[in-house]
Amino acid sequence: MIKGLLRFIIAVIFILSGFVKAVDLVGFSFKMEEYFAPPVFNMPFFEKFALLFSIIVVVLELFLGFMLLLKIKLKFTLSLLIALCVFFGFLTFYSAYFNVVTDCGCFGDAIKFTPWQSFIKDVVLLVGLIILFVLYKKEFVVRDEYGATRKESSNKFKYYILGAFSLVMIYIMAQGIMHEPLIDFRDYKIGTDIKGEKEKINKNPSEYKTFYSLKNQKTGEVVKVNQDDYIKETKYWKEGTPWKIEEGKNESVLIKEGYKSEIVKFKIEDASGMEITEEIINAPKVVLVFSYHPKEVSADLLKKVEAKVNAQKGALIYGISTDPNTFKTIKNAMMDGTAIKTIARSNPFVLILEKGKIIDKQPAKDYVE
Repeated sequence: MIKGLLRFIIAVIFILSGFVKAVDLVGFSFKMEEYFAPPVFNMPFFEKFALLFSIIVVVLELFLGFMLLLKIKLKFTLSLLIALCVFFGFLTFYSAYFNVVTDCGCFGDAIKFTPWQSFIKDVVLLVGLIILFVLYKKEFVVRDEYGATRKESSNKFKYYILGAFSLVMIYIMAQGIMHEPLIDFRDYKIGTDIKGEKEKINKNPSEYKTFYSLKNQKTGEVVKVNQDDYIKETKYWKEGTPWKIEEGKNESVLIKEGYKSEIVKFKIEDASGMEITEEIINAPKVVLVFSYHPKEVSADLLKKVEAKVNAQKGALIYGISTDPNTFKTIKNAMMDGTAIKTIARSNPFVLILEKGKIIDKQPAKDYVE
């Protein structure tokens, strides 16, 4: 009873974790790129394979989790899941200890974990899997002694279920790669009121304080002092004080968590560098063409998209990318590439707003068809 419940819980966790990433494989590949980037593992040559690695990881999570749920090849399944947990545990510990990746993407955009929360989750799962391995060890022996083939053949129905599950997940993953995720867990889903979200952020902002690292030049003592106490305590800054601020060691610390939303990064500037976000979210209708890698977009596709958006009567139109010379017949605007990737996964894509509310979002290639 206990081992069955533990097996069910762990299997469901792996299936859910794999599912939310399978829906948005391109988004998970962006997270993989962060790990390969110079600030983390410094393996930029692997960045072009990020999507392939993402597919491999998600397939392992999904199918091993489902195999564990159905009790298919338990020894093989548990062994691989333990190896997978060790791998994830290393990544999350590295992220947490060195504070290099703030969100591992373990549950995609559906559930956000801090690096340390992700690491603890991996440790708990690893312990649970080891316990299951021990509890089911006798069944491994029985299978080896009496023949796995005969025992497995009586459970063909399980393999039919696994096959059906595989087909469904392949379809979901393909949709997310070729178009947009079938289920949108992001803050920019259709129906989101960007203007309203901006107002919530402004009314309840996060508060930060700077903590100075001060070293006493006489005693060698080092203390951390927040900006308010630093101003109040004259001993830290009066003339002749032995306390000196250590360069490069000051920290900005979150004091109060405000309203959290990725919409905070929705900031658009025109070609001259002037912010035009308010103009865009207050306009009656806006058609925006986004590209986070403009050099990778074919000139023919851009030409078709620009022709179609230019036919929109009465709409404010902008082409937004990381290069001010991307678009030829519509006004160019600029936005951070990472922020653009958060809105949608396609490159390029079209976003349509009405008074700041997202009413449509689709890949440019689908938009022009």
